[in-house]
Amino acid sequence: MSEQSPPRPGRVYLMTALLFGIGTLHFVAPKPFDSIVPESLPGKARTYTYLSGVAEILVGLALALPRTRRLGGLLAAALFIAVFPANVKFTADSLSNPKTPLPVKIVSVLRLPLQIPMITAALKIRRAA
Repeated sequence: MSEQSPPRPGRVYLMTALLFGIGTLHFVAPKPFDSIVPESLPGKARTYTYLSGVAEILVGLALALPRTRRLGGLLAAALFIAVFPANVKFTADSLSNPKTPLPVKIVSVLRLPLQIPMITAALKIRRAA
């Protein structure tokens, strides 16, 4: 087997920035995130919004630090899997709402299959760390 090369800095920085940015948005503008929390979850949607924001920031931090990058890659993959039901709900809600602008509908649909390369990229970061 060949020796693993270090993770490409661009991939790590992009994913770290994405996680920090989205995690921060959970606190700055929580309403859109509240609306996609599945109703089947117990408790208040805002609690899940804040918890997922904290999780995204912490996973971004784990990716940013070389010492914890391997764990961060694994946690990022798990996080992307965990939030998938909320992304599905967002897509279903946007498609069924006639007031949702067409670009939002398109982005919501295209975002779903993008979870696969996000998970794959996180696992590549983990393996290369």
